[in-house]
Amino acid sequence: MEEILRQALLYDFYGELLTRHQKRVYEEVVLNDYSFSEVAEDLGISRQGVHDMIKRCNKLLLGYEEKLHLVEKFVSLREQVGKIEKLAKEETENLAMREITSICATILEEL
Repeated sequence: MEEILRQALLYDFYGELLTRHQKRVYEEVVLNDYSFSEVAEDLGISRQGVHDMIKRCNKLLLGYEEKLHLVEKFVSLREQVGKIEKLAKEETENLAMREITSICATILEEL
C-alpha cells in the first residue's frame, strides 16, 4: 500500500487517540503536506521537534493497528466487496445480480 495512503488510513481510524497537539502536527505534515520547517515555524517549535512528533505518532498509529487490525480488515472488506460487485456486473441480466451490484455499490460508497 502506498505510504501516504497507509498513513491517511491509520490516521482516519486511530487519529482520535492522539493528543490535540499530535493531531495538529500530524495533519499539517502528513495530510496537508507542509514541510517540517513550515509547521515548526507556525507552532513555535523546532524542526527536530516536528520530526520527532511525526515519528512518535507513526509509531503510535502502527501500534494501534498491530493490536486492532482495523485498517487491514477495512482494506480486505473493500477488496472483497469490489470483487463481488465485479462478478455481479458480469451477470447483470439476472434481477438478483442487479440488486447485488446495487448493494455492493452502496457498501463501497459507505466504506
